[in-house]
Amino acid sequence: MTQVSFRIDKNIKSDAEKVLNEIGLSMSAAITVFLRKMARERRIPFELNADPFYNKENQAYLMKSVRELREGKGHSHELLEDDIDD
Repeated sequence: MTQVSFRIDKNIKSDAEKVLNEIGLSMSAAITVFLRKMARERRIPFELNADPFYNKENQAYLMKSVRELREGKGHSHELLEDDIDD
């Protein structure tokens, strides 16, 4: 056996411990499960995504909209904070 040490935000740790307690796993066991799965599959065992605002499709759409506005073909709309669903 070997020991691994790392730092993590206390709120993340606390939230994770609550979930792990409900599942019945220790933090050490959960991290071991994660590392075993990663080693077996040779990948991070879940999908990682960047902010969707920056994906290629959205950026292309935004650039097209800007082009249309510059050409006088598009419309701009003011978005108010009250219009945003959380």
